Amino acid sequence: MKLQQLRYIWEVARHDLNVSATAQALYTSQPGISKQIRMLEDELGVEVFARSGKHLTHVTPAGEAILKIAGDILQQVESIRRVAQEFRDEDRGDLRIATTHTQARYALPPVIKRFTEQFPDVSLHMHQGTPMQISEMAAKGNVDFAIATEALELFSDLIMMPCYRWNRTVVVPQGHPLTKVRPLTLEALSAYPIVTYVFGFTGRSKLDEAFSSAGLEPRVVFTAADADVIKTYVRLGMGVGIIAHMAVDPELDKGLVTLDASHLFEASVTRIGFRKGTFLRGFMYEFMRAFAPHLSRELVEAAVKCSSRDELDALFADIDLPVR
Repeated sequence: MKLQQLRYIWEVARHDLNVSATAQALYTSQPGISKQIRMLEDELGVEVFARSGKHLTHVTPAGEAILKIAGDILQQVESIRRVAQEFRDEDRGDLRIATTHTQARYALPPVIKRFTEQFPDVSLHMHQGTPMQISEMAAKGNVDFAIATEALELFSDLIMMPCYRWNRTVVVPQGHPLTKVRPLTLEALSAYPIVTYVFGFTGRSKLDEAFSSAGLEPRVVFTAADADVIKTYVRLGMGVGIIAHMAVDPELDKGLVTLDASHLFEASVTRIGFRKGTFLRGFMYEFMRAFAPHLSRELVEAAVKCSSRDELDALFADIDLPVR
């Protein structure tokens, strides 16, 4: 059994069983990959992938178990490389982050600016996607950090730490009747068409829960993953916008009136997560601290040692999270 063979089966599974795409990604030949996978299967005495003719159709039950172990082995190999690089050159390397548009557009820019000034030889790579995609990327080791509000709790392989709390703001065109409603209520909001986030994005679940608890069914007429897109359609008069408070830009959002809605919805918590067993380099600790100042190296190391989610929650129970 060779490490290269484990990498091949892992990458083939990651590329949706497309051997040709895997070969291109690894800069090698398709026949070479197929041959090495067959050799591994012959040695193990089981098939990792089921086939129809020359095509791979699905991962076998044995393959599922093998791929999980292969992933852990490849992660440890990457950790060995990181240990060596940390001792060889502690301020040089790569940092891969997966996050949503809201975080990338509004929360991360000042953090990344300071970080790149402090670590000019660290290359940052940002991936954007849905919270589920972000969590999957982190769980599979394709990125170092996942930063999101939704879905992170679905992956037991991730160590998730709370960063800050945030709530929502209603945005309407100038002169809209809601600007005269004091205080703003869910009943008043539900009387108008609503433009907000796609379900699964940026704390959307808290919004739905609030209306449901009040026995109301909001008329959501348009959804998007991007707060800037939501504001564009509010300007067009399609409806009342409900967005993250951090997504309001006083300069760029002239012409829109913002109405505080924090009393209507339960606050959401943005978290940063990484895969268990990840070797954290010095600059990775610094990035987490830059994003959430309470995440000291000592606290992160304590979080890594937690054996359960309840224990992790207890560790952060007394920390007063900042509000954005």
